[in-house]
Amino acid sequence: MFVKNLKIINFKNHPEKTFDFSSDINCFVGNNGAGKTNILDALHYISMGKSFLAVSDFQNIRTSETENKSKDFFSIESEIVGEEKNDIIKILLQKESKKLIKKNEKTYDRMADHIGFLPSVIISPYDANLISDGGESRRKFLDSMISQTDSEYLFSLIQYQKTLQQRNALLKYFQKNRTFDLDSLEIYNEPLNKFGTQIFEKRQRFVASILPTIQHFYKIISKGNETVIVTYESDLNVFDSAKNDRSFEILLKENLEKDRLLTYTSKGIHKDDLRFEMNGNLIKKFGSQGQQKSFLIALKLAQIKRIKEITNKNPILLLDDIFDKLDDNRVSQLIELVNEQDFGQIFITDTHKERTENVVKRINEESRIFEV
Repeated sequence: MFVKNLKIINFKNHPEKTFDFSSDINCFVGNNGAGKTNILDALHYISMGKSFLAVSDFQNIRTSETENKSKDFFSIESEIVGEEKNDIIKILLQKESKKLIKKNEKTYDRMADHIGFLPSVIISPYDANLISDGGESRRKFLDSMISQTDSEYLFSLIQYQKTLQQRNALLKYFQKNRTFDLDSLEIYNEPLNKFGTQIFEKRQRFVASILPTIQHFYKIISKGNETVIVTYESDLNVFDSAKNDRSFEILLKENLEKDRLLTYTSKGIHKDDLRFEMNGNLIKKFGSQGQQKSFLIALKLAQIKRIKEITNKNPILLLDDIFDKLDDNRVSQLIELVNEQDFGQIFITDTHKERTENVVKRINEESRIFEV
């Protein structure tokens, strides 16, 4: 499976652009601000139905440079080559309208139904947030990794988040109106327990399964002697050892008074985190920029391999500004590694055309370079 072409209209800074891709390596080169990352983001939309940047869909509608007014819509369209047939994916967003995702002109009822059709993995400078930011960034990353290969997980996650919002809203209502009804609150405990436990168990298994692959790729990329570990941290871990099916419900009951004071649910899988360590210390504190970058790349390559093992699909790999904090030799080694392992179609952005050509043409003559 690979992306044959891409057409974008009124998307971010691009009025209209069309690309015909190689099934191997494709590069977008140009100055900073030219819109290279925006093209990768359009490909991410085709895969995941949304931007990989923390912006709303409506912010991606192009603004006219002369009138300083945004257009009425943006559209992204791509032909995906599969083993048995080709499919057309189109995403359309009009002002004050719901985003539409279509496959062969048939609109998906839910965006979740599209997730997993064309898996993707992106490596970008924004990945540094996975190390520097709080637990929310790492939870979202973990959820995204699992959701691409497990529709049941995605369903449980949506149901959990919906129930959590309702419980929190009720806690706020109680405080505002100086009242409290335990029976009403406990209505939400059962679904939180059910879906939260399912999410916890799947997260636990996923992290355990992917860790050896992360360690394998880190050793290859870094050529170092460091040992890296990823640990899944959860409020439910302490209960898991007791093998108590009602553990999450117990957790909610034990923290009832705290939740009443805070007016939100203080414990649960929505507080989970991933701990990244190198030689027993937090990578955030003791890892150099090069070590952190190598770890993040190893994490993403392990994600690709895991997706391929589960779905038998090659995810598209989006490499945004890959030369950032990595020298040419490491970049060459990375692309060669990905190419050798048959990881599928690769998209790269860079500011230096000659540098990109020197690296990719040596590895794969079928690569294509687009000036943006």
